[in-house]
Amino acid sequence: MQLISQSEVQRRIDLFKDQDLYIHLEMTTGAYAAHRDSSKHPAATFITNSTVKYSHGSISGNEGPYRVGLKMQHGWIYSEGLTHYEESETDRLILAGHDSQGKLVVSLQLSREPF
Repeated sequence: MQLISQSEVQRRIDLFKDQDLYIHLEMTTGAYAAHRDSSKHPAATFITNSTVKYSHGSISGNEGPYRVGLKMQHGWIYSEGLTHYEESETDRLILAGHDSQGKLVVSLQLSREPF
């Protein structure tokens, strides 16, 4: 994975606009590590292979971490803390946010095919 290029990720977000897509979205604030450190609040979110269609999408943030918002017919999907993207993927958009230790904190993925 590479550090996010805001213009490249925006280009890819625009390519998927107005299409039926599969989404994978997850976030953790220490749910996997809470058993080792009781001071960490174990929180997590996970959704995979649900379908979405957005009419507008954007990436924002100055020099990262970045935020992505996707406007759907009845609401928004929003993901914050994104730092990296998979540049070798051409049919999927794979974004991730890693903490200062390189551990995954958030992931947002979009694809025309299930994950």
